[in-house]
Amino acid sequence: MSSVLVVMEQQGGKWHRMSWEALACGVELGKQLGLPVEAAVVGSGVSGLAAEAATKDISKVYAVNHALLEHYTSDAFTSAVEQLTKQTGASFVLFPHTYQVRDFAPKVATRFGRVLVSDVVSVRTSGAVTFVRQLFQGKMNADFQVAGTGPTFASIQAGAFRADSLAAGSAAVSEFAPSIEASIIRVKVDAPFRESSRAVDLTAAELIVSVGRGIKDKDNIHIVQELAAAMGAELAASRPICDAGWLPMERQVGSSGQTVSPKVYMAVGISGAIQHLVGMKGSKAIVAINKDENAPIFEVADYGIIGDLFEVVPALIAEVKKAKNS
Repeated sequence: MSSVLVVMEQQGGKWHRMSWEALACGVELGKQLGLPVEAAVVGSGVSGLAAEAATKDISKVYAVNHALLEHYTSDAFTSAVEQLTKQTGASFVLFPHTYQVRDFAPKVATRFGRVLVSDVVSVRTSGAVTFVRQLFQGKMNADFQVAGTGPTFASIQAGAFRADSLAAGSAAVSEFAPSIEASIIRVKVDAPFRESSRAVDLTAAELIVSVGRGIKDKDNIHIVQELAAAMGAELAASRPICDAGWLPMERQVGSSGQTVSPKVYMAVGISGAIQHLVGMKGSKAIVAINKDENAPIFEVADYGIIGDLFEVVPALIAEVKKAKNS
């Protein structure tokens, strides 16, 4: 039966946050095309995670369980997802655009003589289904339509769809046991790569106050830090601030930094270069403070304050503190 299948990612029994964003895309695509939406989680002992995914308003969740899937290998995951895709007869197979997916999903698509449309930021269904990708660090959007017959494979960019748009539901859970032989696995599983520890994970923040070149000098950063502290928000920055060493690189938002999707993103003294917008466009509400009324940031802002940040920010701090004390 034709459907939209979303292959969600888990690591060590914990969901990758982008899995829910990919599922949100799948639900939206299924709604537009009138197709049922199914999800799958791949691993060993993942029935509990499948039951959690089943609390969303979708048709079915597959728990793809096998001992050889306990530790990720591209060979085993490719085989498992290939078998599941054939079993379900899915017309569209979506993935979160993670490092793991980039490793094995193109191989899955190749097994069907198809391509993977990667890093998709939106989908249009008027006429042929069109996937939109960004090129040249977000400077251009490009439309892609997949010709031929067979399932269409795509990975979804972080922040492109909102996980909190998923409605509650009660989906059926089905166990799927792929046939995998140890002989097909050509790699030796080693300890997973671990990034150096970060002082902050901006991707998990619900409130972010971000500072740009409008702050003028490193000694002025404390103004924005005080606003972030008053709001209970995380402090972030555009690339020039981090390149100058005024804030650590882990605070950078943008195409070469972190991609975030908080409930509120406040851009203070940020002009809105496309490289920065790529990293925060998924924010639920965007507030911009800039003295240049023609700054590109106002094109994406839900709320804009045209004014000198050195006057606006202290006033905001005072109002936030007043509201807390009232």
